[in-house]
Amino acid sequence: MSFGYKKDFLLFDDFSLTLKKGEIKAIVGASGAGKSTLFELILKNLKPFSGEIKSLNVAEVFQDPYSSFHPSYSLLNQIKDVAGLDGLEDYLTNLNLEYELLLKLPHELSGGQLQRASILRALLMKPSLLLLDEPTSALDNVIQLEVMRMLIGNLENMGMMLITHDAELAHWCADEIITI
Repeated sequence: MSFGYKKDFLLFDDFSLTLKKGEIKAIVGASGAGKSTLFELILKNLKPFSGEIKSLNVAEVFQDPYSSFHPSYSLLNQIKDVAGLDGLEDYLTNLNLEYELLLKLPHELSGGQLQRASILRALLMKPSLLLLDEPTSALDNVIQLEVMRMLIGNLENMGMMLITHDAELAHWCADEIITI
């Protein structure tokens, strides 16, 4: 696959990546290197100049949880718009969230609570590929570790791609680190 915002300046030239269920690949690189652009290509929000991207049943956790929820609808309604509720109670427990928080509007939650709600929504979508863009950056260290362990515990049904600037996190959890 090849892509660039200008045909004479490619961010990706003959780029290839395969991810299987049970794997985590971390994408690291400087700001502006194309990490988020890669996710946009996988989500088919951008079209490559050449090649193709094959991905089925993708869910994404955005870095900024406030931009990923509509401000005037409850979290529960937004989750139900895209996912079933199978496994909700277990995920709530593992993410240290109370059900009552889902009845609130996004601005009524802290950044960390909203980030965990974003992870909850993505997991309830039962994706085969979970794209994670700095998914724990809004969380304190203890909650970050708990959330990452929980995500790793769900790898039997999906593969994960993780954008992170945290080299320690990437080395701790990823099967492969890709620098772009």
